[in-house]
Amino acid sequence: MVESNNELQIGSIVTGTVVKVDEKQVFVDIGYKSEGIIPISELSHIHVENPGDIVKEGDELTLQVKKTYDEEIILSKKMVDAEKAWEDLQKKLDQDEIFETEVKEIVKGGLVVDVGLRGFIPASLVETYFVEDFSDYKNKKLQVKIIDLDREQNRIILSHRAVIEEEQEKKKAELLESLKEGQVVEGTVQRITNFGAFVDIGGVDGLVHISELAHTHVEHVSDVLSEGDKINVEVLSVDLENERISLSYKNTLPGPWSGIENRINPGDKVEGIVKRIVNFGAFVEIEEGVEGLVHISQIANRHIGTPDEVLEVGQEIVAKVLSVDENEQRISLSIKEMELEKEQGEIEQYEREEESSSFQLGDMIGDKLDKYKQ
Repeated sequence: MVESNNELQIGSIVTGTVVKVDEKQVFVDIGYKSEGIIPISELSHIHVENPGDIVKEGDELTLQVKKTYDEEIILSKKMVDAEKAWEDLQKKLDQDEIFETEVKEIVKGGLVVDVGLRGFIPASLVETYFVEDFSDYKNKKLQVKIIDLDREQNRIILSHRAVIEEEQEKKKAELLESLKEGQVVEGTVQRITNFGAFVDIGGVDGLVHISELAHTHVEHVSDVLSEGDKINVEVLSVDLENERISLSYKNTLPGPWSGIENRINPGDKVEGIVKRIVNFGAFVEIEEGVEGLVHISQIANRHIGTPDEVLEVGQEIVAKVLSVDENEQRISLSIKEMELEKEQGEIEQYEREEESSSFQLGDMIGDKLDKYKQ
């Protein structure tokens, strides 16, 4: 409030009460013989359509005298707000503070926001992704940080993107700290390469190497996964320093040995292909990803010095299952048993044929004798 005209000088700070709000101006009682006037352009640094959006009757305001014309006093609210705003913004910049502001205008190249002054968020600093149309951002409230503050140039540059990236980095650090080897988590396939797939497991990408995609050989990653697939993966290792996560997809899938004892039993006859030959025997693949061992003592029904005297890699064989151990992932096979069974079958067949021939000969002799007796 003021007591006399002598106290009213350009730049003076006064306080007053809003007594009337018009379309283009606001009238304020400052204790002077005439009411002070705040033009709509002096209400805010942001474009104002309706003064009633900024002030209302009865509001107590601190204002600055901008001009005096005899008994007419022109006041400014935005000049007082500006001084306080610059001080407040400098503190926020110094403290790297995150704060909320409202989008007031959509302009070419970005967004105009109200921070007590006219602040600007360039389009590239709004989101972490490209935004084609900003029309939905009008009157939207955003969390921002100050990127550049220059009072002489009246420049206030803010970023919403920096806030998002900071939050993402924080979540990323927390997630990396929380991940444990052997933990199974859900993720989304983000990118496929020749050597594997990158999977987003909650803001952090981990790599599923091609060797960890399936229990069997994978020629192309795209044969197993596609971008956008939702999958479960097991954490193999976490490198906090380099922020690298190794994942496995195959460890979350039933292995080729799962339920093997329900499919293969001792005594069964199986077909297979010799995959490897070692000093003590040969490993034979009887199902995709399942190999059984034919010990050297079970290769032939005669003594052999080395398995490759009888077998070679790629050879198709028939063997008898001796034992199955799903937990140890071991199957014992015997080619010798099959040969012995074959030989035994041939002997039994021969004996049956001999017995049948003897009966036929006996019948013929008996018939001849019966004729002579007659």
